[in-house]
Amino acid sequence: MKPAMRDRFGPFREEAESRGIPTGDVERWLAAARPCVTLTLTGDEAGPVVGRCGGPLLLPAGIPDPEHPFVASVDLAALPPDATDLPLPPDGHLLFFALPEPGTHQPMGRVVHVPAGTVVSQRDAGSWNTAHDDEYQALFASYPQGPLRAIAGMSLPYHQFVMPPGEREAGHLPGHPLSSELVEVGEDIEDVTAHGGPLQLGGYADEEAVEFDPVDIAASIATRAVAAGHWDGPVSAHAADWVLLADWYSGKHVRKREGSTVHWVIQREDLAARRFERVFTTVFWNP
Repeated sequence: MKPAMRDRFGPFREEAESRGIPTGDVERWLAAARPCVTLTLTGDEAGPVVGRCGGPLLLPAGIPDPEHPFVASVDLAALPPDATDLPLPPDGHLLFFALPEPGTHQPMGRVVHVPAGTVVSQRDAGSWNTAHDDEYQALFASYPQGPLRAIAGMSLPYHQFVMPPGEREAGHLPGHPLSSELVEVGEDIEDVTAHGGPLQLGGYADEEAVEFDPVDIAASIATRAVAAGHWDGPVSAHAADWVLLADWYSGKHVRKREGSTVHWVIQREDLAARRFERVFTTVFWNP
């Protein structure tokens, strides 16, 4: 962990120590931190512009009109070096799409990678609303708009428990018997250690009410989606084979979706092969 990032967790250490959590448990927890990028529309500490929420929808000719609303575009070449531990392409744009509404056995969004130098043309950003539903159109109109700036950071786990394979009862994160107490510390000092923003690349997944890792839950939903014929395999049912690509805290901006979060997850081998069409999108909503 870089010294600057280590210093950022100073308040976490102090708060954990004040609650009597042993130093060894705290340091093991901090060692699990993952680099991430917060993409924010505002902020005094914000870095360079790396993308945009909303704006023109620009796609190559071979990509069909999306079935979900356009959320944001990220310029991969503009991201800070080593901003995440994900094997992202060095350039091009990632376009994120999502409808913040829970789907039982089907993806609620997608991701498109447009390589650098690809010829694109502007599409109708509302073409997904084939039913011309006024409520959905009003929802889409409330999506955030504006340039996104990058803040490099570190992400700690937000979840407390795991469900071991073959078991019926949940347990604490392996190697972290005090995970509940450590998550609580992070929640209580979040205003000090975290940067607010509508989007996050990499790191750990978060949502309004989280006990289990949203990535684990997404892997399970994707497996059921394939079994139901709503998504093409192959998929792994093992959570360790999946990783968070991005989170969107949609409930902070989208009308009538308070408490919602979109998770774009992908199998590690698909990400390494840059098969972004294999991203699976889930939504948590706590109305």
